[in-house]
Amino acid sequence: DRTADGDHDRLLSVLLHGDAAFAGQGVVAETLNLSQLRGYRTGGTVHIVVNNQVGFTTAPESSRSSVYATDVARMVQAPIFHVNGDDPEAVVRVARLAYEFRQEFNKDVVVDMVCYRRRGHNEADDPSLTQPLMYNLIDAKRSTRKLYTEALIGRGDISVEEAEAALRDYQEQLERVFTETRDAMAHPHEMSHPEPAEFPAVVDTAISDATVDRIVATQVEMPEGFIVHPRLALQLARRAHSVQDGTIDWATGEMLAFGSLLMEGRSVRLAGQDSRRGTFGQRHAVIVDRVTGEEHTPLKYLAERENRQFFFVYDSLLSEYAAMGFEYGYSVARPEVLVLWEAQFGDFADGAQTIIDEFITSGEQKWGQLSGVTLLLPHGYEGQGPDHSSARIERYLQMCAQDNMTVAMPSTPASYFHLLRWQARAPHHKPLVVFTPKSMLRLKAAASSRTDFTEGTFRPVIGDSTVPAGGVRRILVCTGKIYYDLLAERLRSGRTDVAIVRLERLAPLPVEELSAALAAFPSDAELVYVQEEPANQGAWPFVVLNLPTLDGRALRRVSRPAAATTAVGTHKVHEREQAEIVATAFA
Repeated sequence: DRTADGDHDRLLSVLLHGDAAFAGQGVVAETLNLSQLRGYRTGGTVHIVVNNQVGFTTAPESSRSSVYATDVARMVQAPIFHVNGDDPEAVVRVARLAYEFRQEFNKDVVVDMVCYRRRGHNEADDPSLTQPLMYNLIDAKRSTRKLYTEALIGRGDISVEEAEAALRDYQEQLERVFTETRDAMAHPHEMSHPEPAEFPAVVDTAISDATVDRIVATQVEMPEGFIVHPRLALQLARRAHSVQDGTIDWATGEMLAFGSLLMEGRSVRLAGQDSRRGTFGQRHAVIVDRVTGEEHTPLKYLAERENRQFFFVYDSLLSEYAAMGFEYGYSVARPEVLVLWEAQFGDFADGAQTIIDEFITSGEQKWGQLSGVTLLLPHGYEGQGPDHSSARIERYLQMCAQDNMTVAMPSTPASYFHLLRWQARAPHHKPLVVFTPKSMLRLKAAASSRTDFTEGTFRPVIGDSTVPAGGVRRILVCTGKIYYDLLAERLRSGRTDVAIVRLERLAPLPVEELSAALAAFPSDAELVYVQEEPANQGAWPFVVLNLPTLDGRALRRVSRPAAATTAVGTHKVHEREQAEIVATAFA
């Protein structure tokens, strides 16, 4: 239902819940906590709880600790209307009250419709086996329709004949729909779909020098009287200087991607845990005046406001399930916007596994529902323990099939820049999972030059032209941070017979591009896949499944041994393991 709200329409949000689900599912509490936060407000939701007083076969005393199933809504002071489901007119009055409250105050409201489930949870279930006392009462109870019909006739509102005619009409409608559905299933017809765009498509993602300069200027040109913290001012000045001296870091590369998209008329929405500052203090998309606390978002001034293109960046509550679900829905509703959700550590996305499994990876195949949501998951083995190391690359790759999404692990700021622009500009609308770095954010060896942004496009494979191709006896294939560990060892040892090839995109696996990169070296060179993750994790299981051989050559693995956890718990052991991986790769 749409209602006039000044010069624009407001969409009414209604959610249906079961009583056991409303009390028991944590996403309900998370969503209520989102309801009044900047960046997540929807104008209020009308929650209708169909309270059957049983969850499948579980009684209320086993379903919740609260008196009412709806008590969780008290956390946001939402009005809760308890209404007798056997009184249709009372239900209508309460529904109108709830609607009017929502329209007036733009806040959530709950209708708890207390009723019962006459039949079992499914056609094979006999509820009297588990709730005999309840179902003795229900079996003896007249239906809501009969009770209301008798009340209407008793009041003289309708006659017996009118009631019988209404019942016949309703039954005829049910029979007609049943017949139509049965006939349709007996004679299925093919759905027509538009011809899908080539995936992954090749897209021009380079930007001009003038665009670079204009974006960089926003980092040093502050509003009049705006006082930046001295340490942050120094960081912003270094960011601007890095564009000139060719030491562009990850935060600057991301800034150039977002800024250039805004200048092209595309909105960007970034939300997540500490996303405004940046998970590791690098982004600072929103700057706060040190004296007044006033906020300034430099990239917002690049947006073409007359076209209503904006840069939205929000710190989310410490939620994964509801927060990621919100961004998924936003990307479905607004396909023209680059929508990104960022975890503080990639491991934190574990809390949203339901959203990933049921929606992000499979929504297109199940419902034809297209989403371009981008997940930014910090991943990297720096010795911070098993809960701050791995974004679980293997999980996402295991769910990749039928071109359902893109999974990438860029190794340079420029590669990340081109990837983000590719995601926004590509003709297809599919999810993107990016394993972003941790220590590489500050690694000078990982910096990019200005021309890396003004030329080229996203490359799924980066070959190696820094060693004499003819003398190469071993080719190391890797992804992410470990490339720089391998590069440092090669420089230290002076080895020129080892090439290092980087996989920037893992799914769809760039087989042709990888074969082309390997073709630059002798055909008898040994192929070794090197990863930091344990053997049963990371990209290796996916790579070896899809690349059992390359031009007749088998891949050999160098990694940590298979493990139940993602990483060891002490930094000292981590360093020893990391050194062993690098040494083995060159042994």
